[in-house]
Order: sequence, then structure tokens, then C-alpha cells
Amino acid sequence: MQTSSFVGCSPLRVLRYEIYSDYQPILRLIFAHNNNALHPRLINERGKDLSVSIFFTNIAPSNKRSMSIIRFIKNWTLPISMAIGMTTYSVFAFIPPLDGAATFFAPIMDAILPLFMFLILFVTFCKVDFRRLIPVKWHFWVGVFQVVFVLLIMVVILGCKLTGNALILMEALLTCIIGPCAAAAAVVTQKLGGNLEEMTTYTFLSNFITALLIPICFPLIEHSEHITFLSAFLKILNEVCIVLVVPMFMAYIVKHHFHRFHRWVIGIKDLSYYLWGCSLMIVTGTTLKNIVHAETTTSFLVLIGLLGLVLCITQFAAGRMIGHRFDATVNAGQALGQKNTAFAIWIAYTYLNPIASVGPGCYILWQNIINSVEIWLYRRKGLERSA
Repeated sequence: MQTSSFVGCSPLRVLRYEIYSDYQPILRLIFAHNNNALHPRLINERGKDLSVSIFFTNIAPSNKRSMSIIRFIKNWTLPISMAIGMTTYSVFAFIPPLDGAATFFAPIMDAILPLFMFLILFVTFCKVDFRRLIPVKWHFWVGVFQVVFVLLIMVVILGCKLTGNALILMEALLTCIIGPCAAAAAVVTQKLGGNLEEMTTYTFLSNFITALLIPICFPLIEHSEHITFLSAFLKILNEVCIVLVVPMFMAYIVKHHFHRFHRWVIGIKDLSYYLWGCSLMIVTGTTLKNIVHAETTTSFLVLIGLLGLVLCITQFAAGRMIGHRFDATVNAGQALGQKNTAFAIWIAYTYLNPIASVGPGCYILWQNIINSVEIWLYRRKGLERSA
């Protein structure tokens, strides 16, 4: 058969021809041996059908196995990423011959985490229609509530002049409050029947609120004799804005001026999801490192985790109460309760006491458990929308 004969044919048609050409002599012998009276044309047709069935019988199981593995990874990304992070850290930390490698990779991991957070926000906002980012009333009140929560913690820390474990405990809670709304909150909100555009808009606004609060609050808590408040404010503002604000502006520029690159970015399926999984591995390993090297008791670490649970429930409940007044219960609950915990862990061990990162590290579990329960209840009612 000439090449021109394939013009206009489907890929499956070409594939069938190639398979048939390879197996035809053998198949002729098989059918001729079983039934010598079969017409040659019938032999050819049976040969085609059998050859295709042989081929796809061998291929289909491997495709099914691959799809089932991918589906398993997607469904269990949280525990898989956390398990890999903990295992990787344990291997490098507790095997003496790898001490040198652990020392070498530690600063690299610390530098990579902000890059992952940058890329996650950049990819997420590349898919956003910026014309639909319109603030609504509940955005204002959820933002006010977050600022009030932060101010209350700051009053307790500065007013009582906390030190030691008491200060670390408040720092752990502060990072869980001051952190921005998670980019994944929009996806969860849509699964619960909420408004995707409103949720995405608040994620955008939340990054600005966090970028302003952190440079003001953190220098007051961990002040140094060698640096002024203004210097610390500008340094932290610069580093936080690079992670939270710059990717949103870059996404806007790429979306409107670099169309080919924009199509390439959004064409990679689930890119931000896999970046999130990688960042979760890093923050889990970092949190475990901080726990192992923490000069404190196990009971104190458990206390941080339990207070993180109380705070998580409080923020989800407060958000839902605010949203109920504006017919946006699901949206406001997710906006105030679901936090960018990778960012919270990063600011905790970068600017505060590293032990404080245990708070947002536990918050990851609590908020995902709450989300799972909410989605399960929503499905049970038969109201889930296709995402």
C-alpha cells in the first residue's frame, strides 16, 4: 500500500493496516489450518479483526494500570506528598553517611520553596479572566475579620510581652491567621456549589492584605538590635511581594501580551496541582526537621497542633457566619478558613521561631479534613456540580 493511500485516514485505520501487514502470513496459516474451506477474503477479514484484538488486548491492561496509578496519585496527593517529604528528610537526617548531602541540600530546599509558591500563583492566575475579578461586600468583611484576628494576636504578644513557649505558641497561631487564602480554595468552593469568580477575586485581594500585614507585624515581634523597623519592614515587604504579588502581575502581562507562552502554560494539564504537590513535600520535610530539632517537649508540640485545630474550626465558622449575611456562606467560609499553608510555614521558619511552623504544618491536615467532610456531605445531598 502506498503512502498516498493513507491520506485522510484516521490513525486507527493506519494502525490496523500496519498490524494486519505484520501478522497476515501467520493468521492465514492459522485460519487455513482450522478451516481449509474458508474463502481467502474471509480469512483476510478475520485476520484484521484478530490482529487488532491481539494488539489492543496487550496494550489495554498497561493503559488501565497507568490511568489507575495517575488517578490514585491525584486522589491521595496530600498523604503521598507528606509521606515522601517525611521519608526523604528521615533518610538524609538519620543515616550518618548522608550528613554531607543533607547539609548541601538544605539551603537549596529553602530557596526552592518560594519559587514553587511563585509558580503556583503564576500558573493559577494565568487561567483567570481578570475582567471578572470584581469585589463584593463579603470580601470587605472577611478581610476586616482577618485584620482584627491579627490585631488581637499582636495585642496579646506585645501587651503581655510574651517570651519563650508562650511567644512561640502565639506565633504559630499568627501564621495560620495572617496567611493568605489558598489558591486551591476556589476549586473546593466550586465543588461545594460556590461562586468561582468571587472566590478567585478574594484570593487576589487576600495576597495584598497579607503582603501588607506581615512587614508591619513581624519586625515588632522578632525585633533585632542590628536592624531598624523600617529596614526590616522594607526587607520583608520585598521578599513577600516577590512571592505573593509579583506572580499575579506577571500572569496578567503574559496573558495579555505573550499569547504563545500563555497558551503553552495553560496547556499543561494540572500543572499548578503538581507544583502544589511538590511544595507540600518540601514543607512537610521542613516541618519535620523543625520538630526533630525543636528544643521543647512533645506535649507542647501537641498543644500547638490542637490549638491549630481550634483555630481552623473557628476561622471556617466565622467565615460562614459572615457569608450567611450576604448569601455566600460557602465562599466566605473557604476564604477565611482555607489558608496557603506552604506560605505560612515558609514565613514561620524564615522570620519567626522555626518551631512556630508546626502550627501551619498541622493546619494543613485540619483544613483538608474539613474540606473532605464538607465535600462528602455535599455529595451525599446530591447537589455537587461538575467542576
